Amino acid sequence: MIVEINPKNIDKRLIQQAVEILQKGGVIIFPTDTVYAMGCDLFNKKGLNNLAKLKDIKLSKANFSIICSDLSNLSDYVKQIDRPTFKLLKNSLPGPFTFILTATNEVPKLFDSNKKEIGIRIPDNEIILEIVRALGNPVATTSLHNDEDQIMDYFADPYAIYEHYDDTVELIIDGGYGNLDASTVIDCTSGAPVIVRQGIGHLDL
Repeated sequence: MIVEINPKNIDKRLIQQAVEILQKGGVIIFPTDTVYAMGCDLFNKKGLNNLAKLKDIKLSKANFSIICSDLSNLSDYVKQIDRPTFKLLKNSLPGPFTFILTATNEVPKLFDSNKKEIGIRIPDNEIILEIVRALGNPVATTSLHNDEDQIMDYFADPYAIYEHYDDTVELIIDGGYGNLDASTVIDCTSGAPVIVRQGIGHLDL
């Protein structure tokens, strides 16, 4: 199923429809400020397993990020960060960045893993931010493409995405044509931040 949501005039009924699918363990595809992504409710184990299955990996081996609506509940998911790191996040988000931070002890339990880090995203895209706000907690997310894939049109064109993924996810949100560039990934777990993947976002570190 595909629905069109205008990012400048968001239909709250469609947002609620997406939230209900997430709460039932469904996986949705949605626009971000970079490439389109797929995601599920972070606190729904069925959803997490479904997302891992779509990526053809075990949940314990998955390297999902989480999308937050803002920085207010960051301490629920990451250990205390220093002032320069918080300032970097505050100045960069919402934006096309994934910040790798040291996870709290609760995060590995969600993913059935021993993972010590978690990627944090706050995309500059009101559609997914509205979904996260309405859901009341973060969305676990991964890009449609794998890192070794060349990002092709079907990762950015909603109707090409629909043709490719309609049989595998519960909902695809058409929020307009997406970017063909991924987020910039910054590792903040070892003191000074380090760019580990240069994407669409640019930082002067």
